[in-house]
Amino acid sequence: MGKVTTGATMSLDGYLAGPEESGFDLLFQWYGNGDVEIPSASPDVPPLRISAASAALVKPEWDNTGALLVGRHLYDMTKAWGGRHPMNVTTVVLTHRRPDDRPDDENFVFVTDGIEAAVAKAKELAGDKNVAVNGGEMARQCLEAGLLDEVGVELVPVVLGSGKTLFGNLAAAPVQFDGPTVVVEGTGVTHLRYRVKK
Repeated sequence: MGKVTTGATMSLDGYLAGPEESGFDLLFQWYGNGDVEIPSASPDVPPLRISAASAALVKPEWDNTGALLVGRHLYDMTKAWGGRHPMNVTTVVLTHRRPDDRPDDENFVFVTDGIEAAVAKAKELAGDKNVAVNGGEMARQCLEAGLLDEVGVELVPVVLGSGKTLFGNLAAAPVQFDGPTVVVEGTGVTHLRYRVKK
């Protein structure tokens, strides 16, 4: 059975997006500052070109991910990544109302029954591999429901001043984690991994 993980690229002051969905150009510079290419399955997202140190961590994580879980906001904001997520796995979208023009298929599955049902569906699709949870709201809901196993932070040297945090308005704070279990210094990014205390 795989793990349920979440992660985000984060500014030094703790934001994964700046005001009004800004700052991504600064947060994601590390996606293109290296020599190792990681292919993208999305027609709208170019391949990553990251440092060898980052690739040695990120590529195995991508390879061991069997499904992705996102919220409707991220799905809409990215325009569904052009039809396929860059990680080349089925994406479960938690939403209050599924899109009228989009049936479930090998690219996207829509769940309207809450975070537990969405994680269960993602686990079913992932099989023995991990489920990656993407987006601060989905991460918060998973953490509050006791469904999260690991947290990854890609810490970048920028200060955004304000914006969205990884876990948003967490109801049951403070929460402590074990670790960091992994610390990798890439180019323009420090990768940190933590275990959720159960």
